[in-house]
Amino acid sequence: MTWDDLDAHLDGVPGTVSAYVGRLHAPPTWTRHADAGHYAASTMKVAVLATLHRAAEAGTLDLDAPVPVVNDFASAQPGAPRFANAQPYDNDDAVWDRIGGTATLRWLADRMIVRSSNLATNLVLGHVGLPAVAEVWALAGARNSVTGRGIEDFAAREAGITNTVTAADLAALLGALATGADTPGPLASPAACTTMLDVLLAQEHREDLAAGLPTGTRIAHKNGWVRGVRHAAGVVLPDDAPPYLIAVCTTTDLADGDDQVEDDACLLLAHISAQVWAARHHL
Repeated sequence: MTWDDLDAHLDGVPGTVSAYVGRLHAPPTWTRHADAGHYAASTMKVAVLATLHRAAEAGTLDLDAPVPVVNDFASAQPGAPRFANAQPYDNDDAVWDRIGGTATLRWLADRMIVRSSNLATNLVLGHVGLPAVAEVWALAGARNSVTGRGIEDFAAREAGITNTVTAADLAALLGALATGADTPGPLASPAACTTMLDVLLAQEHREDLAAGLPTGTRIAHKNGWVRGVRHAAGVVLPDDAPPYLIAVCTTTDLADGDDQVEDDACLLLAHISAQVWAARHHL
């Protein structure tokens, strides 16, 4: 396979397929529409995770202090009513079981990533704030990605406030975490970056990029999906080659938005992941 062959294959896919592949600390090996904007779905949760850990290091939040678990959030649209999440659209009943009680921000952040809980995300986002998430994107070197609202904030959505990512920006964010685990970087200390990578390594939704890798291959990643969208981005850690970044964003009719089904969009991401894995020694 050559990168031209992969591009030619993807030219036949309906919609927009964006990708970024490359080593850490190096220019990309292959990109495809890497700066094209896509609705973020749950990939924006990585930026929320990084924002939380930055706040903890700054001493403004305590990761292990219990906070109330509620389902009531302020809209990003000024003057709009408060909004709530719908449990059928979430992926983690464990967070919902705690409504009316408490949980630590650390636990909520873990559920936000490993189970992609929307409720946990909005709870964490309520503590860190949207401006701080914007700062994380900027510090990571992202140029076009925006986290403008919480999940299921429909009043903000109707007002045109949305969450957008690009493959290049997701790679920049994951790359900042991966390199920051070795040397001090712009987002957090090496210890905090290592902690965040460990959370991403524990990702339980493994039906796209991870499905294209040999069993047992370590990948610190986050994916996101709604009908018409399937994205995933991560750092792959082979035993026999240097780590590499891979981010794939698809806005396509192949994505049915059901996390319980391995749809054609999942298979497409797995195919791309497998092709990149095959070239891992030559990136």
